[in-house]
Amino acid sequence: MSETQAPHGPSDDVEVRDVVDPATVRRAPRYSAFFWTGALVGIVIGLPLSLYLVNTPAGQGMMKPGVYITVLTVFVMTVTTLLAGLFAVIADRRSLRGR
Repeated sequence: MSETQAPHGPSDDVEVRDVVDPATVRRAPRYSAFFWTGALVGIVIGLPLSLYLVNTPAGQGMMKPGVYITVLTVFVMTVTTLLAGLFAVIADRRSLRGR
């Protein structure tokens, strides 16, 4: 090999700072953090809401209130997780703006 051609093998170590320009690194959001936050917010909102609705006079005739609590909590959690995903996509699109 000539002096201008360096072998590219597994033993060649390259500094990241030499290869990547920090001004061009894209700051993308972590989707999993958004989804977990949305799920936790859904549980925090859904559980008290479902407990309140089951204990109202209209909810007193329910045969199995645990099923209604579970279904309503899972529904609210799903909605908030999807909203968190939407916010993550919006944040991702905003990170591309100006490029």
